[in-house]
Amino acid sequence: MRISRPIVPVALALALAACGSDAQPAAEAQEIKVGLLHSLSGTMAISEVTVRDAELLAIDEINRAGGVLGKKLVPVAEDGASDWPTFAEKATKLIRQDKVATVFGGWTSASRKAMLPVFERYKALLWYPVQYEGLESSPYIFYTGATTNQQIIPGLDYLKEQGKKKVFLVGSDYVFPRTANKIIKAYAAANGMEVLGEEYTPLGHTEYSTLVNKVVQARPDAVFNTLNGDSNVAFFKQLKSAGVTAETMPVLSVSVAEEEVTGIGVDNIAGHPVAWNYYQTTETPANEAFVKAYKAKYGATKVTSDPMEAGYNAVYLWAEAVKKAGTTEVEAVKKAAPGISLDRPEGKVTIDGENQHLYKTARIGIIQPDGLIKQVWDSGEPIKPDPYLKAYPWAAGLAAS
Repeated sequence: MRISRPIVPVALALALAACGSDAQPAAEAQEIKVGLLHSLSGTMAISEVTVRDAELLAIDEINRAGGVLGKKLVPVAEDGASDWPTFAEKATKLIRQDKVATVFGGWTSASRKAMLPVFERYKALLWYPVQYEGLESSPYIFYTGATTNQQIIPGLDYLKEQGKKKVFLVGSDYVFPRTANKIIKAYAAANGMEVLGEEYTPLGHTEYSTLVNKVVQARPDAVFNTLNGDSNVAFFKQLKSAGVTAETMPVLSVSVAEEEVTGIGVDNIAGHPVAWNYYQTTETPANEAFVKAYKAKYGATKVTSDPMEAGYNAVYLWAEAVKKAGTTEVEAVKKAAPGISLDRPEGKVTIDGENQHLYKTARIGIIQPDGLIKQVWDSGEPIKPDPYLKAYPWAAGLAAS
């Protein structure tokens, strides 16, 4: 998701510095190497380690079923270390040195934007598993998390339906929250809502008493939270210490899922709403099997979450596209991918050929005292991805601003 320093030029410089020719896995190889690139250390590790774990689970399952094109998938994992230039550096390594067939990775939009020029430069393929702010598409990225009209807008619609007309915006200081809040402000202006305040803190920030005081003094009907990583731990603890409850001032989060609830402490966040496309409690046959398999591999107390499921799905979607193409060659896989539909733990997902995002069902949930999330609303059917918000007149001009 984001940061105001010039991450794209850094990423491009790192990519251009690498030597050698564009490479694809040798056709005769009996194994197919795939890259996994997530923050295994730093402030984002609280969220990203489990996405890596879910991708490893998918790889294990696919290998047990015979692999892809009769070949075993071999994961090559790298640590982005919650540092955007490192993501670009490691992406270059995976493509150029390890010669992986594809990469599954990233969380923040800053990490994705740092990697984007690398993948476009080398015409390699990235599967990005996390909800994000939209206003982007790349011919070398498949987006398996939600875009804006599949998460942020349904979240705003929910608050509006609940009569929450005055909102306060709190986010981490990087691309995702700032862009999301630009969209939220445009939505509010067109839907009779008022934004009372907008505050940002650095990733990893832990002192929220001043910000919490600003929120309390503004007296909003609700808070829209785009904090990422372990900053959520400090924010919700200090919010509770200030006497704020889900009943008096609900905080709707779009980057807090089951795994983060565990880190925050359920006593500090129970009752607050979240907007996602999947919960551990989602009732589908595929989800029952997914949850059972994840717990069997990683422990009975472990939980599943939306980004984990989107990462898990990404591996299966890529494998399906490779099978359809009959090769791991990037252009052939891209050509084969549009229209592929699979029944996944969240329900049916379909790759949109226009923008390489997925049709996804939007869901609003409430965090329960046991740490799980209970769905209270869904969109009824998968929503066509609209990353540039072309269907929303109030969003005109946002992509260029």
